[in-house]
Amino acid sequence: MKRAAWQRFLRHRPAAVGAGLVATFLLLAVFAPALAPYAFDSIDIRHTLTPPGGRHLLGTDDVGRDVLTRLMFAGRISLTVGLVTTAIGSGLGAAVGLLAGFYRGVVDALLARAIELFLTIPPLAMMFVLAGYLGPGLRTIIIVLSLFGWMFTARLVRGEVLRARSLEFIEAARALGVSDGRIMVRHLLPNVTAPIIVSGTAAVGQAILAESTISYFGLGIQPPVATWGNMLRNAQEYLFSAPWLALLPGIAIFLTVMAFNVVGDGLRDALDPRSRARA
Repeated sequence: MKRAAWQRFLRHRPAAVGAGLVATFLLLAVFAPALAPYAFDSIDIRHTLTPPGGRHLLGTDDVGRDVLTRLMFAGRISLTVGLVTTAIGSGLGAAVGLLAGFYRGVVDALLARAIELFLTIPPLAMMFVLAGYLGPGLRTIIIVLSLFGWMFTARLVRGEVLRARSLEFIEAARALGVSDGRIMVRHLLPNVTAPIIVSGTAAVGQAILAESTISYFGLGIQPPVATWGNMLRNAQEYLFSAPWLALLPGIAIFLTVMAFNVVGDGLRDALDPRSRARA
């Protein structure tokens, strides 16, 4: 990010706060084994459903596991799902958008129909179907979310490529005999990187929310591996007797999704100052 864009981003206070939250969650997730007060699978039957405070800062669950520890280790899985699926979806969407916008004609028509077809499929319902068919697990969640996470990036990149392909430097490259692949990778892709970054940032939060939803309904990552979604699922029996079990992972999901969304807004305004005027 250029210095001027970085300064604009820092002046966007919600985005700066969101970036701090994202950095905090990432650090807690990455260094969870060193920072967590207990082992992730440590069970203390004598202290089940202990309220927050004392030896267990955020309390314990129904089998005596430390909630803070589980939140930190769950964040590793949830953030991994969000970042990996967004990277795959953004990469696939960028490739489809580049091809559709650059070649137009039959290629554009076919890829545009494919995008429209995927957009007509109810994503959450199809995620449940595929997760049930493939079986629960981390790989299944990544496959399912990546499969339905590329269309908006593809449409965005296609529009940007259609605008940029008629610029003078692209015409000059064509006249010099530069290959189509080189034009797309070396000249067009850098011009659509900023929109990809902005949309991808927001997509991370949406992927985390989708993973939490699928895991909450029991079709995602299964215990004893902890995610914020299956922590919510396990807490539903204790909503009144131990409300912190549902409240804390819910807050973690809310803060993470909100943080990535406001960071995306800040990046949009920083990388394209005209977007604020158009909004």
